[in-house]
Amino acid sequence: MNRHSSLHLSAAVTLIGAAILSGCSAMDTRSPGFSQNALPDSIKVPAGHKVAMETVGMGDITYECRDKVNAPGTVEWTFIGPQAVLKDRSGKQVGKYYGPPATWEATDGSKLTGTQQAIAPSGSGNLPFQLVKANPSTAPGAMAGVAYVQRVALTGGVAPKSPCAADTRGRRDTVAYQADYIFWKAE
Repeated sequence: MNRHSSLHLSAAVTLIGAAILSGCSAMDTRSPGFSQNALPDSIKVPAGHKVAMETVGMGDITYECRDKVNAPGTVEWTFIGPQAVLKDRSGKQVGKYYGPPATWEATDGSKLTGTQQAIAPSGSGNLPFQLVKANPSTAPGAMAGVAYVQRVALTGGVAPKSPCAADTRGRRDTVAYQADYIFWKAE
């Protein structure tokens, strides 16, 4: 290698090293925590609450082809209920979500249900964003003191694309979904 090539190689290594170091100094290894800033106002948790737990729910939602309410002779896919595993941000299972009624249960046995306060569109093909006012937990543990549950970061979960017709009445079908469930407690 001649001196000219050696200088170019040295300059390239220096530039690459500087780029890597500047990228590393810009990275923040701390988790920034959940922010409601980009969410519709209707599903934001009221002031005076803080995030107690962030989970990712992955599972299925079951629908059944049933008679449409108040429309004799017409059928539609009707929501039956969810079955999902709840994991923390590191991927460790911390609970499950199932229903009806909609129930969030931690691995420590504490669980809660709630009443829907609001929903808002979250994109085509996805379940809506949701804000739930939690009922008191049934036992001490992770769910104790939770006041609100938000469903955000949704993928999938809407009614099946398969046909629902008079001749398929009673047929059940499941669809995959994923959602973040954010649990909030009073400050």
